[in-house]
Amino acid sequence: MTLDPALATQDFCYLTTTGRVTGKPHEIEIWFALHGNTAYMMNGDTNHAGGSADWVRNLRKQPAVRLRIAGHSFEATARVVTDPEEDALARSLIREKYPPTSPDDSTWWGYIALPVAIDLHI
Repeated sequence: MTLDPALATQDFCYLTTTGRVTGKPHEIEIWFALHGNTAYMMNGDTNHAGGSADWVRNLRKQPAVRLRIAGHSFEATARVVTDPEEDALARSLIREKYPPTSPDDSTWWGYIALPVAIDLHI
């Protein structure tokens, strides 16, 4: 199965992880970029750069996740990107899709945020 290319144009996706403490579903709305059957996103919150956000801690404990894009849901496996080439790809895709919105926007998150890959089971 091939992903509908229109999914890549959506502004947001919805990632559901399993709470590492509660075991309950935890859904977030997040920016993403698609490359093949992998969605890339970044943990770029100034308080959580480096991967301490709940959703990242959740997927580190339980990598089985669900990703929803424009009404399409996918079972998936999440992982923190560690390969330098894939890291560069993820950052490039995200920065290209979400360019600065003003001259004052340094888009620091595109350079220092933690890249996460969501490998879709399709």
